[in-house]
Amino acid sequence: MEFDDVIMGRRSIRGYLDKPVPRDLIEEVLTLAMRAPSSMNTQPWNFHVITGEPLARIRAGNTERTLAGVPDSREFRKGVPFAGVHRDRQVEVAKQLFGAMGIERDDKAARQDWVLRGFRQFDAPVCVIITYDKVLDGSDDTPFDCGAVTTALVNAAWSRGLGCVINSQGIMQSPVVREQAGIPDDQVIMKAVALGWPDDSFPANAVVPDRKSVTEAATFVGFD
Repeated sequence: MEFDDVIMGRRSIRGYLDKPVPRDLIEEVLTLAMRAPSSMNTQPWNFHVITGEPLARIRAGNTERTLAGVPDSREFRKGVPFAGVHRDRQVEVAKQLFGAMGIERDDKAARQDWVLRGFRQFDAPVCVIITYDKVLDGSDDTPFDCGAVTTALVNAAWSRGLGCVINSQGIMQSPVVREQAGIPDDQVIMKAVALGWPDDSFPANAVVPDRKSVTEAATFVGFD
């Protein structure tokens, strides 16, 4: 797949085929992803790749704790809720997804089930947990670098016919994730990436949110 086709064609996948992903293919994707740049070549990232019964236990634990009202225990800071134009974009993509799935505004059960899909890692056959070395906690460069490698990961996966969605719901109940994935205490859990073969019949997979234009995003200085 050409580079431009990967960048322009990739989209977030929230529905997956019940089909395993070979370990050697995941290793190939990670090898490509880890060519991402990092600050002074620190390469702070680590990947915990989970499938099968351990992933099923994470899904169950996340869902049970969430439904029981257990407060989230996300380890990487969340910051303040989105506001202004950022909140507008968040709401707009939610409307697109609910519309694609036929979920009405007053259908609380369907809306809750949609939220719980995130805690179930979107029922993907594989989940990749991105962590970074705790000794780097507090560094602004480290989360920037982990974002770079995660972007490279989802693009590399797409180039191999796999789909992904980056999410936080899957790591909100961090004690469950840490225990079942065997994540050591010297790691900070940052993000989850659901990964698998896209289900083309899943309506939400066709949603492609609008992007800002270059005119809106870029300021050029010193050009004629």
